[in-house]
Formats: sequence, structure tokens, C-alpha cells
Amino acid sequence: MATNTTPPPTARKPFQSLPGTITSLRTFVSSLGSKGYLLAVGAIVLLVGSALSQHFMTSRNLISVLITASVVSILAVGQYLVIVTGGIDLSVGAVAAVSSVIVGLALQQGTPWPVALLLALLTAGLIGIFNGLMIVYGGITPFIVTLAMMSIARGVAYMLQTGRQVAIEDQGFLAAFTANLGPMPAPVMIALLVTIVFAVVMAQTRFGRRLFALGGNAEAARLSGLPIKRDIIGAYCLSSLLAGLGGVMIAAQLTEGSAIIGEGYELNAIAAVVVGGASLFGGTGDPISAVLGGLIIAVILNIMDLLGIQAQPQLIVKGAVILLAVLFTSGVGNKLPGALRKVLFQQRYTGLPAHETPAGAETANQKEDANARR
Repeated sequence: MATNTTPPPTARKPFQSLPGTITSLRTFVSSLGSKGYLLAVGAIVLLVGSALSQHFMTSRNLISVLITASVVSILAVGQYLVIVTGGIDLSVGAVAAVSSVIVGLALQQGTPWPVALLLALLTAGLIGIFNGLMIVYGGITPFIVTLAMMSIARGVAYMLQTGRQVAIEDQGFLAAFTANLGPMPAPVMIALLVTIVFAVVMAQTRFGRRLFALGGNAEAARLSGLPIKRDIIGAYCLSSLLAGLGGVMIAAQLTEGSAIIGEGYELNAIAAVVVGGASLFGGTGDPISAVLGGLIIAVILNIMDLLGIQAQPQLIVKGAVILLAVLFTSGVGNKLPGALRKVLFQQRYTGLPAHETPAGAETANQKEDANARR
């Protein structure tokens, strides 16, 4: 007599493929590295944008997205230099505002635009050095120092502006930061150059390797004799310098310097770095990934603009993108497949309480938990 080998209905595993698929997908994404993950997400966003709006893939719209993202990309590179050390810089938006007002006032006084540019960048660099000195020698946390500087710099910008419009009419200055350089607009080319330079700095120079070491283990870096104080000051100085450059670029695009320039840009820069896969605890990431993260956010916002979505829902979407990026690029995401498998596995035994789950199921859950912890 033939034996019926068909498993009972309660032993079947109709949902097992779902968490297994998630595990396989996440393993594939991890094998690509942070840039592969960002390129894959970027490609998906581009496809979605093309499907939702016929105007999205036009050259005019794409160039507009790149120009809009160029300033945030530059600020994101500077923010990355700070975040990789385990710090944070909340003052970059205000520094951009001060730089825009200073360059505008200098140009109104007839100062040659290269000199006006140097004055703005010098001011920005000094602000960054002050931030670094307060962190290193004042013993104040980076969050508090840069939060205070955000308020101070914004106030200084308002005082310098004195309520009047700081119009910029110097055609040489405007051409340097708004005209086309070859096939691309100047802001895009400047952002690309900044990204390449600092990608090389982080990958090929001692300074870059020391920043990684500092973010990975500050105490070990100190015991190794690395000049951590000098490197921290240098990182904040470069962050402010790049913020100053971003402010000058915005001033050229708007043809005026203004104390309200750069509001919220510090959060956009931090978001770009986080979406790019860098840890806020330091020691990970790279400038190129930070810029790619900023581009993804810019494209998503552009799609919502084309669809006529208001600003408030856009803030919600941007926040959700940041949370998802942190989830899938951090160790927290490793626990998701195991947790999902546990829930789905227990659902297959709907007639049994959780504490009466068969032994085989309990063993499978324990294995998943152990794999997630590893």
C-alpha cells in the first residue's frame, strides 16, 4: 500500500520565500558596496520619475536638478569631512549666508571679484577654525559648538546686511559662477571638481587616512601619536570653506547676497551624507557617496515638484528616505529578515500559541536570530 508523503497543511511554508528573498536582496546590495547601492536606488528613482512625468527626462529639467544639487553637494562634501571624524557641523548654512553677504558688499565697494571671493572664503575658514578650536581646546561637543555658531553667523549676516538688498552686478563674478564651462554649467563643474579632489584626499593622502582613523577609534588614534587636534581643526576649517564656496555660488545664482541664504542647508547636507551610507559615529563612507546621496534626494524632490506636491508632504518624504537609507545601510537592517521570518514562521501555526510552536520552528528562529546578531 502506497504511503502518503504529502506534508500536513500546517507544515507547509508558503511565506518562507519572502524573508529569504529579502535576505538574498540585502546580501546582493551589500556585495555592491555603498556606491552600487546608491546607483541602484538612483536608477530606480530615475525610472519612477520618467514614468510619472513626461517632463522629467528632458535635458532642461535634468540640468536644473544638477544646478540645484551642486551647492548641497559641495556642502555635503564638507559635512562628510566632519562626520567621518565622528563630529557634526550645523553652522554650514549660516556660514554660506555670511559668505554671500560679504562677497556682495565687497563687490558693491568696487573690489575685484577674485579678491572679494578670497575675503568671503577667508571669513568662512576662520569660522571653521574657531569651531575646531572650541571643540578641541574648549572641550565642548561639536553639536553645541556648531549650533551656537549657526546662530552667531546668521546674526552677523543680518547685521552686515543692515536690512538693505546686497545686489551683485559684477559681470565677471556672475559669469565665473553661472556661465557654462564646456558642456555643463559652472556650478555643476565646480561641484564635480570639489568631489573629485576630496575623494582623492580621503583615499590617497595621510590626512584622509587619519580622519578615518580618528572616526574609527579616537583613543587609538591618540595613543598612536596621530595629530588628532590638528586634524579636527582642519576638518572643520575645510567644512566651513566649502560652505563659504557654496554661499558664493548661491549669491551668483540669485545675483545678491542675503542673510536668509542657506537656511536648512545644514540638514540637507547631513541628509546627503547619511543617505550616502556614512555613519554618524564616524569612520565610514566617502565624498562621492555623499554627493550621490544628495543627488538622489534632489531628484526625488524634483519629481514631487513636477507632480505639484506641496512642500509639507515633501518634508515627510525626505525624512522617510533618510530613515530607510539608515535602515538598509546599517547593522539594524541585518535584523529585518530574521524578524520577518520569525513573524511569518509563527503565522503558519495559527492553531498553536507562540509558546507551543513546534521544536523545528523554534530552532529555525534561533538560527535566524544568531545569523542576524552576527
